[in-house]
Amino acid sequence: MINVGIRAARRAGRIITRAAFDIDTIRVARKQANDFVTEVDRAAEDAIIESLLGTFPSHTVLGEESGHVDSQGRAVEGDPRLGEHVWIVDPLDGTTNFIHSLPQYAISIALMERGVITQGVIYDPNRDELFTASRGRGAFLNDRRIRVSKRLRLQESLLGTGFPFRRVDDLEGYLELLARVSRLAAGVRRPGAAALDLAYVACGRYDGFFELGLAPWDCAAGALMVTEAGGLVGDFRGETEWLFGEQVLAGTPKVFAALVAMVADCPKVASLVPSQWTEAVTRKTDPPASSTTSVVL
Repeated sequence: MINVGIRAARRAGRIITRAAFDIDTIRVARKQANDFVTEVDRAAEDAIIESLLGTFPSHTVLGEESGHVDSQGRAVEGDPRLGEHVWIVDPLDGTTNFIHSLPQYAISIALMERGVITQGVIYDPNRDELFTASRGRGAFLNDRRIRVSKRLRLQESLLGTGFPFRRVDDLEGYLELLARVSRLAAGVRRPGAAALDLAYVACGRYDGFFELGLAPWDCAAGALMVTEAGGLVGDFRGETEWLFGEQVLAGTPKVFAALVAMVADCPKVASLVPSQWTEAVTRKTDPPASSTTSVVL
């Protein structure tokens, strides 16, 4: 399954790379405030779906542009976390960067089996960097085993983050947290592609990461890489409801714990309640009324 995911990611990467040479001719649409989609996103996602479901027709795909669909392109009702095999796909994480020719974007593909993330692929076509992970088998960058950094203290750590562009109402709380982290950490970076940010935690380029407002396709593959590389992933309370909860913290074990403690000490952040399945996340599915299903790495 990981090899099929890799082939799908590389196929999408070729589509994106060709389009990047003539970026001014690409049609761009606005999905919501600060959230864009291009014809390249859709073409890349179509290619990924064709690759995945052409090989595994009984599987389904939860894609950023398509929603939750089967091999016939039909909408799948119900909670994706209860599906036997659901591929979670972001065909172009960092679309805004891509539109502006900023070479910081990637393809993210993960496989979820009844709520458990088991495979992850993140491909950066600009650097030809392929990050992969399989549950219980470790994480890799271009076939080389990777591990999170050995840093123990937040004061020595370089952190990645991203603005909550889908939930701008959370910006005030986020800025409170950013201010506290910036005063203490060695540095904070905001490149604009969460999948790559998480992959960078897994390979030790970052020591930690935090962001509000993420959708499942932004973080599923990267989070698996972090845990398989020896790190921790959770929501802003350090708990497991992060994949559909729109809050993601990741890092080395010590840095993760420090970030959780810092969030708890930020009243405006600690009081934020993740929306239950936002429209962007659920797309063509109905939100569960009282589901307590968690996603396990």
